Amino acid sequence: MRGHDLVGRTPTDVRWSTDSRWIYFGWNPPGTDWRAPLQPYRVRAEAGAVPESLTVAQMDSAGPTVAAGELSADKRLRVVEWSDDIFVVDQKTFAVRRLTSTAAHETDPHFDRGARHVFFVRDNNAFSFDLGTGEERQLTDIRTGPKPKEEEASKGQRASLEAQQIALLDVIKDQVHADSLKKHEKALQDSLRPSTLWLEKDETVRTLSVSPAGDALVLLTVIPAGDRQRDVEIPHFVSKSGYTEDQKSREKVGDVQNGGRAAYVPLTRGDPTWLTLVPNDTAHAPGFASVLGWNSVGNEALVFAVSFDWKTRYIYAVGAKGALSALDTLRDSAWVEGPAFGEGGWYDGGKRIWFVSEADGWAHLYGMAADGSDKRQLTRGKWEVDDVALSADERSFYLHTSEESPFEQQFYRMPVAGGARTRITRTSGGHTVVVSPNDQLLADVYSIANRPPELYLMRNQPGAAESRLTLSPTAEWLSFPWIKPEIVMIPASDGAQVPARIYHPKDMGAQPNGAAVIFVHGAGYLHNVDNYWSYYFREYMFNHYLASKGYVVIDMDYRGSAGYGRDWRTAIYRHMGGRDLQDEVDGSKYLHDNFGIDPMRVGIYGGSYGGFMTLMAMFTEPTHFGAGAAIRSVTDWAHYNHWYTSRILNQPDKDTVAYHQSSPIYFANGLQGHLLMLHGMVDDNVNFQDIVRLTQRLIELGKKNWDLAVYPVERHDFVRPTSWADEYGRIYDLFDRTIGHPSDASTH
Repeated sequence: MRGHDLVGRTPTDVRWSTDSRWIYFGWNPPGTDWRAPLQPYRVRAEAGAVPESLTVAQMDSAGPTVAAGELSADKRLRVVEWSDDIFVVDQKTFAVRRLTSTAAHETDPHFDRGARHVFFVRDNNAFSFDLGTGEERQLTDIRTGPKPKEEEASKGQRASLEAQQIALLDVIKDQVHADSLKKHEKALQDSLRPSTLWLEKDETVRTLSVSPAGDALVLLTVIPAGDRQRDVEIPHFVSKSGYTEDQKSREKVGDVQNGGRAAYVPLTRGDPTWLTLVPNDTAHAPGFASVLGWNSVGNEALVFAVSFDWKTRYIYAVGAKGALSALDTLRDSAWVEGPAFGEGGWYDGGKRIWFVSEADGWAHLYGMAADGSDKRQLTRGKWEVDDVALSADERSFYLHTSEESPFEQQFYRMPVAGGARTRITRTSGGHTVVVSPNDQLLADVYSIANRPPELYLMRNQPGAAESRLTLSPTAEWLSFPWIKPEIVMIPASDGAQVPARIYHPKDMGAQPNGAAVIFVHGAGYLHNVDNYWSYYFREYMFNHYLASKGYVVIDMDYRGSAGYGRDWRTAIYRHMGGRDLQDEVDGSKYLHDNFGIDPMRVGIYGGSYGGFMTLMAMFTEPTHFGAGAAIRSVTDWAHYNHWYTSRILNQPDKDTVAYHQSSPIYFANGLQGHLLMLHGMVDDNVNFQDIVRLTQRLIELGKKNWDLAVYPVERHDFVRPTSWADEYGRIYDLFDRTIGHPSDASTH
């Protein structure tokens, strides 16, 4: 449970230098203390090169040359944001030009059509920088409202008195004339400045996307719920002050949410056109919206939007004067999501768009003409596209997919017109590739099931040899014979085959003790059965430990897990702890049928969603599990957050059945086996209140066979090795004293 002290840190945030000679990344060498933050490193793009650490000053100097950014149309320049300022990098000479140096946060830089100007955002307004003259100009004047009221003209008796004063007194006539001149001069000055756009009270800018033509932008805003929304308060009992200190956390599902609006805003003066991205939405419902970019001409923007109930996804072209053209609409009776959800863009010189959709039940790449015609499915099959990038020459798509197997992530190149894909990475496992600016080399963060991810270098050629550039684990960790767990298919009661990784006692040179443990991964929509390194690396090692003590251990990608298509993903709609839990029950049956293990000698454990599943297993399927350890578990979905829960269960005041049948607290009376609950007291994801409410419920029900371990300084993701060690020590003790000592151990 020493975690990163032992296993090391994965190379992250991999970037190429402009000249393709260096790879920059965040990393720590083997044995670095767990408290140390990731440090900047770089390594030459040469086989056998050794990483070198960088100081903060060195990284700040190199930063603009490695930051991601937009290329000019002629590919000569790249504009980037680095350390809150804007820079332009020459792609041939590698010279760096700094455009801004302010205390403000400047973001979202991109070029106009001719690369004569750079547009960027500062303090909720759009600006342009003339690369020829160095002139900076403010393009918008967006202010938070309400708009000040103009002085009203006098009426009735008061208007009559004013007219009399003007008619009788020259001094008043002169004053009125001077005021008129001032208003005229101000009107002339205002005509040379951008029009003022007044937002609603407390409304703020979320996105400003300026057209390459420089004549319009698309605006996305946020309207905070403010006092209408109530946040959970988390008490910190262990504090520097010695007093209990409160922290504001999140809202609960179904509470009032932040709103937002979208607008097409002309930059040549004129009124904005407010856009209705979700039909019949008149209440500024939040949903989700993003700008996927403008075409190269700059006369159309691509906008992605999702309805507030998460059941419909829209892709629009926004044209002149804010004209909306619906290009593609995807509806789902459950909720729209899937791999690469929200990715998309222009290609073929702005004549076509691409996006990823589950329209055929699997996440695949689609292309269509910019007017919405000629829609083509560019990839097809019972596998998924995980992400998409357009090559520098815009002739190819680069894809990470599970085409080879749901347990692999490989890297492919495909012509933009579709057709045969060329698999570039060949070694079994998981590849996350970043292509060099010159398109000749690949930086690949690659792992296999029993080795953590490392940074590798290879030529951008199919099957090219890979050279490892980092070594992250300690020698102590590498000395242990970590296994590649066998992947088996467990028959489910509805006829499906559920993937699982299995750890046998024999793998660890141990004799079976006649008991088994099922590990349940968290997050719900997460992939954990694969041939590469697990996000749950501590549990991977703990499963080895259990196997060394005689337990058969399985780890399943139950229904709702990622990587198996839309139907698998949405099988938990309106009933979490339904079909997903039945898969775990079928896992218990598999252990009985194949290893002769008594269901009362099957343990189950997991964290977060896995903790929730453990509670549901112990409460609603007590004949299949003898002991369970529920870590940081949701006990009542009406107390979880909005964005996750409302997709799957709708809203608690509108779908009480879904929340009731999905929440363990309603089924606590079914507890028969031995239950251990473990929770961080400052958990700002699944709040500690969740487990406290369930504890009170167990007390009121008179249940005795449960324990609660609390961790006063830990949030959802534990940090301190002592906490991890205590937690998993208690979990092992639970299994050891309940299911782990048979009178007649199985010999399977």
